[in-house]
Amino acid sequence: MAVLDFHSYLSLLPAIQMSPERSVWLTYDLEADVLYVNFKKPSKATDSEMTDEDVVIRYEGEEVIGFTVMHARQRSM
Repeated sequence: MAVLDFHSYLSLLPAIQMSPERSVWLTYDLEADVLYVNFKKPSKATDSEMTDEDVVIRYEGEEVIGFTVMHARQRSM
């Protein structure tokens, strides 16, 4: 049987409970070092903005539907 250290994932629970849809989908692209966080699926962004921290916030109309974290490995320390 595979062993998973799920304890580190438990720290995500408060953020998930406060997310717009109470659902979160995460995808990490190791090669690009980019984390994609989506609150709605399917979703189609109609606009986006880049923050000073290299995070792209994606909108569908006025609603935040997710964000993309560039250079994700630098943030996990």
